[in-house]
Amino acid sequence: MSTETVAAPTKSAVPDPGRWLALAIIAVAQLLIVLDATIVNIALPTAQKALHISDADRQWMVTAYTLAFGGLLLLGGRIADFTGRKRAFIIGLIGFAAASAVGGGAVNEGMLFAARGAQGVFAALMAPAALSLLTVTFTDARERARAFGVYGAIAGGGGAVGLLMGGVLTQYASWRWCLLVSAPIAIVAAVFALRYVNESRAEGDTRYDIPGAVTSTLGLVGLVYGFTKADSAGWTSATTLSLLAVSVILLIAFVVIELRTRHPLLPMRVILNNNRGGSYLASLLVGVGMFGVFLFLTYYMQINLGYSALMTGVAFLPFTAGIIIGAGVSAPLTPRIGPRIPMVAGLVLTTIGMVLLTQIGVDTGYWSHVMPAVLVISFGMGITFGPLSNTALVGVASHDAGVASALVNSTQQIGGSLGTALLNTIAASALTSYLADHAAGKAPSAAVTAAGTVHSYTVAFWVSAALIAVAAVLTAVLVRARPHELSATEGIPAGF
Repeated sequence: MSTETVAAPTKSAVPDPGRWLALAIIAVAQLLIVLDATIVNIALPTAQKALHISDADRQWMVTAYTLAFGGLLLLGGRIADFTGRKRAFIIGLIGFAAASAVGGGAVNEGMLFAARGAQGVFAALMAPAALSLLTVTFTDARERARAFGVYGAIAGGGGAVGLLMGGVLTQYASWRWCLLVSAPIAIVAAVFALRYVNESRAEGDTRYDIPGAVTSTLGLVGLVYGFTKADSAGWTSATTLSLLAVSVILLIAFVVIELRTRHPLLPMRVILNNNRGGSYLASLLVGVGMFGVFLFLTYYMQINLGYSALMTGVAFLPFTAGIIIGAGVSAPLTPRIGPRIPMVAGLVLTTIGMVLLTQIGVDTGYWSHVMPAVLVISFGMGITFGPLSNTALVGVASHDAGVASALVNSTQQIGGSLGTALLNTIAASALTSYLADHAAGKAPSAAVTAAGTVHSYTVAFWVSAALIAVAAVLTAVLVRARPHELSATEGIPAGF
């Protein structure tokens, strides 16, 4: 999102009579964006089997979306600001619908992954435009707070809705409908947006930081692809090392470009503050550690526990409950004691929950091992998210508020992309090693394969626990904001 995204209220004192319908349209778009980050998780085992996708490549169904979304979000916001937010919003909806239709009709894995990437590209255009439109549509402080409350509720709870909807569609229709369902909804939203959403755009220099966008996105794609190739080629292979080296060079080039350009995509001053930098690092590490949980638990529940797609979606509902309860605990505490203690406490609880997940086995059950861990993890995350989002705006100048807020979403999406690729590779390597050690040179039995599969999940959970523990330590060291320093920037909803 650009530095101009958070606009001042419009000069007109007369409220837009269609503002609440505009809110409904924007809320639908936000729901689509959040849904598509999780809805395919439940469909993944079925889609993998139908399109003959390998274990090493299955993560691209998730990663292609989150990587494109997170990597292009800042550029998408700047494009929306200067080409017109309504125009960008409608283009994003139409493009998202087309990509969803292509993905639903995919005949091979390449077509599916490309469609998921295209969904992420158009979501990166649509999401910041939607947020900006809310800001300029609701000029009354109370109404704006109510509108952002609706927006935030959808952003927070939409993921669980996606998991449940993915289960229903996969079981009673087809995994393809997890993608196809977005197309008609997006088209209807675009039609209504033409009539009821007003255009707005930012003034000023319209130059874009294209070199920054290209180097950062290609660097992140190279990093994810390098992690993926490590499973088949090995961590020390020339292919893997070359990909990782090129990605590091591109990301270094991105930093150099941002330091030198007059119109940076990511002003370095935003992230070099201790409080804000600590929150972004924590957000990135949480993304790395958390996205893999949904992936591996989905496979564990469907393959090892024998759950249907619908039951798997239902089994994730306690995660939403934990988030809501944790957020309710954190909200009144943060303004009184500051963000550091709630953030550290939440991350420590999340780490404990991850460790609990490492205790699952072939013969363990959902109620005894999965649900308690999920509740602890989600409660910890609920405590963490609010103060983390608030800390991302501590001391930020008004002209940097948009990019500072968007960075929370970007780091979570990018972390999710990197984490899904990395943890999937680690899990696949753990499975290969386990089978080699326990099959005694013969074809592994079903029992050995099942035990090895669960072992691979627990290894991934241990890595996730370690990453989130590091986030807790970094938060304790870097975040020092006092209660009175917490941002009250008008128009910025926490958590975006």
